[in-house]
Amino acid sequence: MTSRFTSDNHPFATPESVNALPSKPADVRLAYGPAHPQFGELRLPSGRGPHPTAVVFHGGCWLSLYADLHNANALADALRDEGIATWNVEYRCVDQEGGGWPGTLLDAGRATDHLRTLASDYDLDLNRVITIGHSAGGHLALWTAARHRLPKSSPVWTADPLRLRGTVVLGGPGDLKAFSLHADAECRQGVVTELLGGPGVSLERMEERFRCGSPVELLPLGLRQVMISTEHDWVVPPELGAAYTEAAREAGDDIEHLAIPGAGHHEFMVPGSVTWPSVITSVRSLLS
Repeated sequence: MTSRFTSDNHPFATPESVNALPSKPADVRLAYGPAHPQFGELRLPSGRGPHPTAVVFHGGCWLSLYADLHNANALADALRDEGIATWNVEYRCVDQEGGGWPGTLLDAGRATDHLRTLASDYDLDLNRVITIGHSAGGHLALWTAARHRLPKSSPVWTADPLRLRGTVVLGGPGDLKAFSLHADAECRQGVVTELLGGPGVSLERMEERFRCGSPVELLPLGLRQVMISTEHDWVVPPELGAAYTEAAREAGDDIEHLAIPGAGHHEFMVPGSVTWPSVITSVRSLLS
């Protein structure tokens, strides 16, 4: 038996089926920077605030040719229906002007910090903010939660980053070195290197960028983290989530790793799928 999200040849959700999911429009689209991709879409729950808020990062291998924030619309809309304001953000990808190092990471942080500007007009609760992201967006969600650990000398350091309650990582990598071979096979050859500045960067400089761009290098983060993997994820296999979780736990962090059977890499973005109970329970837990 097949559904609108599966086929006999492909038993799991695909980016195309996720993009086809229905969702209600955002309440407002707002820029957080001057470049074309520096914007987000804010969805507000019904009722009075202040509203708990989730910053949502779409995936797509940090490449605009694979995905944009439309891929996270259904997730952002479903969270809004659960009483959570969502700030679904676009960012400069490695194949766009200004993307890569340090632009992609700076955009993730800048978009999150922009909630301070939006809070009073849209009744957002800045004491209850989390990040959530899928695939490469999961890396950005986790990195944004880790950036307060950066040294001031880093070009991706930001003074006074918005304090988060935690982060939910949906099939995203916490260790860029461990993910590199998978990224070469499933995304594009050398895409992690592109994210960190490209093939012309010296080995010494590249190591420095791994230390600042790979969340595992910034442990402990000092906030709650939930890593959610799926049994049939061929892009970010569950053992990568398990390995990051072990490293974070050994560093003293409060972290949980959930492995969902019977799902692939894109079910995370399908509200009502087998992954949804774990996703919404994790979000509620962090925001409660």
